[in-house]
Amino acid sequence: MVSNGRVSGLSSGPVVAPTLDLGDCTILPGLVDLQCNGGGGILLDGDTTDVGLKTIVDTHARLGTLHVLPTLITTTPAATDHVLSLGARATRLGLAGFLGLHLEGPHLSLSRRGAHDSRLIRPMQEADIVRLERARSELDHIVVTLAAETVPPETIARLTRAGIVVSLGHSDATYEQAMAAFRAGASMATHLFNAMSQMGNREPGLVGAVLDAPGVSAGIIADTIHVHRATMRAAVAAKRGPGAIFLVSDSMAQAGTDWTSFLLGDDIIERRQGALRLADGTLAGADLTMFSAVRNWVDIGLGAIEDAVARATSLPLRALGHEDPHRLAEGLPADFIVLTPDMELETVYRSGIAIAEYSS
Repeated sequence: MVSNGRVSGLSSGPVVAPTLDLGDCTILPGLVDLQCNGGGGILLDGDTTDVGLKTIVDTHARLGTLHVLPTLITTTPAATDHVLSLGARATRLGLAGFLGLHLEGPHLSLSRRGAHDSRLIRPMQEADIVRLERARSELDHIVVTLAAETVPPETIARLTRAGIVVSLGHSDATYEQAMAAFRAGASMATHLFNAMSQMGNREPGLVGAVLDAPGVSAGIIADTIHVHRATMRAAVAAKRGPGAIFLVSDSMAQAGTDWTSFLLGDDIIERRQGALRLADGTLAGADLTMFSAVRNWVDIGLGAIEDAVARATSLPLRALGHEDPHRLAEGLPADFIVLTPDMELETVYRSGIAIAEYSS
């Protein structure tokens, strides 16, 4: 039951109040994405407007992801300032579904840059730190992806003291460099296995450090293109808790559109066979929704639906610092998705109101 946009009761038996009969459908909490570069034809960048930011958030809401952390990839200081100001306004205005911002770069490793513009990758300076500290005072959450070998532990400690979540990624760090960053306060890793030093028999690299560090959580792109299903299975088995592997989409502007290609800076990104690639074959984000990631997790056999949903709801929120699990409970916002008996997306509800319907 829903009243005034919130859950007013949960029951599997007869109720007197008016209800919506969902038959044999399944209800899940709205999904959460901590790495979402764009959607609805908009890429988060220095040209994005307030309307554009809302378009990104609302596009993913209609796809079942009701809480997102829009992600800005490597760019100029001026563009970063612009996006941070967008985020501050969205926070003040209470933009539904907006969790804060994820800055993926520019303080990355050139050798692990992926599709990031090498001309814009640079060391972190005092002005960058001050910018982030100021922005954190205006945003509910900021995640910063950086390379452990380019930013010293004392700087990471300063960022975390300011309430910024430091995530290691696009990094060629050794195991020891990564562990030093984790001891300094880094608590997350960005798209595990992709754009980072791999685990070897004598040098565990960043991958090995993430799996070995108990307090560290990591996003993973479960499209079976970025990471092989066997590799994902091994990672889940190896990860030490309480940190956990959670799902991310790493979606780009194409999400929610029928685009077959688009521009990323000066590069053409081709969308084909479930992947986004530069002309040389480099992966450039993912052609994935969070709901698809949940379905893939189950289909691959990595866990039951309950496990997959946790990795797309409560576990990413816990990585952000939320202690309470993400759930449907009396008094909480009625943000949820409805699945058909065949586990297809049927309807998306925000504050108890249907915002997208896919089947009847």
